[in-house]
Amino acid sequence: MAVGTLSYPQVLCYHRIGGPLELGVTRVGRSVFARQMTALARAGWRTVTLDEFAAATPHAARRTFLLSFDDGYAHLAEHAYPVLADLGFTATTFLITDYVGKTNTWDVRYTWNRLWHLGWTDIEQWRARGFDFASHGATHRRLTWLDDGTVASELTRSRELLIARLGPEAGRAVAYPFGAVDERVARAASAAGYELGFGGVKGNETALQLSRVPVYFWDLGDVPFGLRDDALGKLGTLAAHAANRCAVGTSVMKRLGGLAVERFGLSNRQTA
Repeated sequence: MAVGTLSYPQVLCYHRIGGPLELGVTRVGRSVFARQMTALARAGWRTVTLDEFAAATPHAARRTFLLSFDDGYAHLAEHAYPVLADLGFTATTFLITDYVGKTNTWDVRYTWNRLWHLGWTDIEQWRARGFDFASHGATHRRLTWLDDGTVASELTRSRELLIARLGPEAGRAVAYPFGAVDERVARAASAAGYELGFGGVKGNETALQLSRVPVYFWDLGDVPFGLRDDALGKLGTLAAHAANRCAVGTSVMKRLGGLAVERFGLSNRQTA
């Protein structure tokens, strides 16, 4: 990937590693994840930190990648981070800041029980071991559907809390919820103080609209589709893009659910 004379490493995006099965597509088994990371390490790949990614040197783009996790689920501390630490790998986790230490009530329920997010203690411990943490918005709302003021609030509140808890480095990057970004949202991210912004598969490779390839449950090879340069890699990337686009259903369901609650509550108040 290139922006002018800069060359960025490739970016993978995982969500859940291990834990309970789900009806969705984001869960990757612990054994699959461990096998993929081990195979990449043996093949000479290495991960980069956000600082190294931002430097964007041609050398950094060879057999290197930014490993990222969205949402910040608590199972990462049990099933993912120890695997990476043993291999000398690192990762960047994009946190939904209003839900740190809480369950994922922001999402449609894809599992029998709600899932917990990392708490600040775990976040601070793993940050001390070289793992990066950054913003995934305040409440995981689809920013392209929101008015300017709400977009600014979502981005600014998240960044300010991360800086207050983890220091200024934690406020440099944002991964847009659902990968949804346009020029208006990118401008808002810049105004909020972010230097890097990560969207979906089809980014435009400017600093605030960078692309990432999600890794979903069907991506079972030793080398995830996003790091392959063959026909299978291209096909897998297209499938990930399609699945990412289908995530609009989650936003629709949450919006409809919110409207139903609002109307039901209003009805109750009117009849009380």
